[in-house]
Amino acid sequence: MQTESTSRDESDELRDEQGDDRYVFHYDDDDTATLTATIVHALASIADTDVSQGEFSLYDSIDPDALDRIFRPKADGTERTGGHIAFTALEHEVYVYADGEIVIYPPAETRRPGPHR
Repeated sequence: MQTESTSRDESDELRDEQGDDRYVFHYDDDDTATLTATIVHALASIADTDVSQGEFSLYDSIDPDALDRIFRPKADGTERTGGHIAFTALEHEVYVYADGEIVIYPPAETRRPGPHR
């Protein structure tokens, strides 16, 4: 997957893209963090939740192991090129795309309506 790294440092800030109340993150399968770890930390940043204190578990919304397997390269090593998974976690809509893009929308009552991706 040709995407930006998801390492959380000064150059990788939360982005509210196009003013439509969505946050976009990128996952790269070459990164040391798993896809689900990237999603958990993204949600924790947006929702101001401390994942280390057990305030949130991705298992409450989706099977993290299955999510990681869905977007891994195919058995022959070729990249996944299409598809996405959508689920709700911490009242946020989460869209995970095969190209590594993760789009998170805050709860409906706190955002303006806007198109997906």
